[in-house]
Amino acid sequence: MSALLLPVLLCLVSAVAYAGAAVVQERVAATAPGGPCGPLRRPGWWGAVALTGLGAGLHVVALAYGPLSLVQPLGALTIVFALPMAALAARRPVGAAGWRGALLATAGLAGLLTLTGPPHAESLDAGRRPGLAALALAAAAVLALGARWARRAVVRGVVLAAAAGTAYGMASVLTKAAAQDWTSHATDFLAFTVPATVVLAAAGMLLSQASYRGAGLAAPLATVTTVNPVVAAAVGTAVLGETFRYGVAGGLLAVLAGAVATAGVITLSRLTPDRADARASAGTPAIPGARRRLTHAAADRE
Repeated sequence: MSALLLPVLLCLVSAVAYAGAAVVQERVAATAPGGPCGPLRRPGWWGAVALTGLGAGLHVVALAYGPLSLVQPLGALTIVFALPMAALAARRPVGAAGWRGALLATAGLAGLLTLTGPPHAESLDAGRRPGLAALALAAAAVLALGARWARRAVVRGVVLAAAAGTAYGMASVLTKAAAQDWTSHATDFLAFTVPATVVLAAAGMLLSQASYRGAGLAAPLATVTTVNPVVAAAVGTAVLGETFRYGVAGGLLAVLAGAVATAGVITLSRLTPDRADARASAGTPAIPGARRRLTHAAADRE
């Protein structure tokens, strides 16, 4: 038990750092001026970048000391930590629907990661890396362009978050490949792998920032948290020959876990910021009527 204490603590602190970064990103998205470069002029956004880097570093160290089957599911706690942190910042309760969606998404993701087999000892072939990186960037670009056609802000945020998760997932794959190159002294491959990882991570960061604008925190964060490891696991399954545990039964359970995670994301996507505010102000006079009464009162005084 004591051997697992360090990686568990590292995972928990990493999840808190990721959650804090997401909360700051959402607040910046809600208050920063429009345009893709607007958040970059805010010190809070760079604080979120620092927290993301801290979370990623702690996650890598946890993988060095603990098994993948333990570390990856604990990373899904990011959404569970982020909801109360965001509620504290906004001074409003999370609500039963928010907790239900977060727990469903976390349980489904944890199930998927637990059922994923042990990582393959073979490193990702250097010749496949440019194609996979280009494919991930193309998929993220298609999703980002498709998000522009979404009418609801929360749907647009989920699609952008899926694009961010795709970029983050491939960045995770390349990070693992770069670490294997370093330990095996195959440094010739790092000339492409490291810059490609930086580009994918930066794209994921910008897309995740854009996903929070008008969509709140819960649904985009749940989507990023789910899509990121799913993309990495898909690459491992399709390219490196990794499989699910327990054969066919494990594959069926993985499908069920994916359905649970999807249900959680859908639940959170229905809890839009406007609806949350409406629930928080339940029992108060309707805002349009109140505004009309205030306008008539001002006119009478004049």
